[in-house]
Amino acid sequence: MIMPDAKGLNPVVVFICRFGGLASVFLALVFILNNFLTYIGGLPGIYGTFGASGLFGFEAPKGDVSGGVLAMGWMQVGLALAAIVGAGYYTRSGGSLSVDADRMDKLASYIIRAAFWGVLLVGVADAVISFIRVEDLHTAMFGKTIATKLGLSSWRGMYIHIPLLLLGAVIAIRDKSVSVVWLILLVVVAELLIVLARFIFAYEQTFMGDLVRFWYASLFLFPSAYTLKQEGHLRVDVIFASFKARTQAWVNASGTVAFGIPLCWVVLLLGLSGKSSLINSPMLNFETSMSGFGMYVKYLMAAFLVVFALSMLIQFTSYFFNALAVMNNDDKSGQPSAKGA
Repeated sequence: MIMPDAKGLNPVVVFICRFGGLASVFLALVFILNNFLTYIGGLPGIYGTFGASGLFGFEAPKGDVSGGVLAMGWMQVGLALAAIVGAGYYTRSGGSLSVDADRMDKLASYIIRAAFWGVLLVGVADAVISFIRVEDLHTAMFGKTIATKLGLSSWRGMYIHIPLLLLGAVIAIRDKSVSVVWLILLVVVAELLIVLARFIFAYEQTFMGDLVRFWYASLFLFPSAYTLKQEGHLRVDVIFASFKARTQAWVNASGTVAFGIPLCWVVLLLGLSGKSSLINSPMLNFETSMSGFGMYVKYLMAAFLVVFALSMLIQFTSYFFNALAVMNNDDKSGQPSAKGA
């Protein structure tokens, strides 16, 4: 990257940077969507579609890939192409880097809010179900058939967890007041319940510890994007503070491109690289802990890494755009600032 002068960045550099940042975010969203379409929906995926069509030397996937299935595979290819074209069209339409940064920030915030509501609803619901099963109340309350299904992680995940996650995503659209502080409160409340139950009522079950770990994992991973926005991550500052604002922006932009965004892509690519990958395997198998009467949410804790990587990728892009805006003398209105004129 070339150091900016007082007149701002070259328009070509701004175009390339905006397009690269937006394309990265759009492709990440499509990549995650295609991952679920491939391994849950049974579609061939982009490489499988190329292989079934005899293109680019890719190996054809196993099973019957023809007719409607192959057409859906080409739809997956189309989604990836649409992400690139959409990023190019949006970039060509012009606009302010600061506005782009604000939009990326809002998108990252929504993902975190949706994840927060999801873990809150799923945590409470699964803890209640686990309590009912431990106390052997589920058969009397729901009947033998449902009681048996409640002991199956796949059934509980498909018909209880996923609807609650979708409900959390809907709530997050309307409620924009959630702060990461609430995650801390959830962990404190869960720990308090364990203390009260153990030392006052001499009662303790596996699901109680599972609930703490479930919410603590979300506390560890979800607020990372928010912390980046607030400049709260640890920075080993030797000479950075003495730099001028434009030089600091150049350092931040360079670090984001060289380290931040690539790290998020590494997590996504390695975690979702195949059916047996580190994130896909637990999610697709609805993996649970060894205790049969604990909470069935271990597979969701693997999915937390997707939330972490995606929200951080989007927030890093916002961070990158903000740095470019400083370097380009760009304000919220989309016009160069008077100071840089």
